[in-house]
Amino acid sequence: MKLAYIIFDGITWLDMIGIYDPVSRLKSMQYIPDLSWDICSFANTAKDNFGLEMNATKIREPLDKYDAVIIPGGHGTRTLQFDDPFLQWIKTAENVTYKISICTGSLILGAAGFLKNKKATTNFLEYETLKQYCREVSSEKIVEDGNIITAGAVSSSINLGLYLCNKWGGELAAKEIKRRIDFFG
Repeated sequence: MKLAYIIFDGITWLDMIGIYDPVSRLKSMQYIPDLSWDICSFANTAKDNFGLEMNATKIREPLDKYDAVIIPGGHGTRTLQFDDPFLQWIKTAENVTYKISICTGSLILGAAGFLKNKKATTNFLEYETLKQYCREVSSEKIVEDGNIITAGAVSSSINLGLYLCNKWGGELAAKEIKRRIDFFG
């Protein structure tokens, strides 16, 4: 299984790291030994609003070779949802099995057209914005509708990571990873 983590300026790093940590343990704890991932971006680097910067490993490469594309949220999503070149790049994930977002990353999935006729969630402050992109906005922490999985506000990123551990690695994997990270959410 191969994952693409999408990074961009204005990202909320906890959205990304909260899902990355439990999911990466599927590999390190041998539940999915062939699990791999790339840090993908439309630019060489990405910074949050406080200046913390991360380098991308893949820049503007098509996203169609991944099994899952994971889009964190952050203030940058508010403008990226209207950035046509960025959205055209995201649309290269059209045939990817899973399209996943945390917090306002769902605005990017929606603007790329992936949420049509789907139920989804986002940060509670952006429910109204999300309505234009999907069939139904939910206040649930995690929403799975077909091949789309969305999670609410930033605190849901670890919950989503454990949800994916269960989905991809099984209940035993999710329970052991949850125990290892000492998570009680």
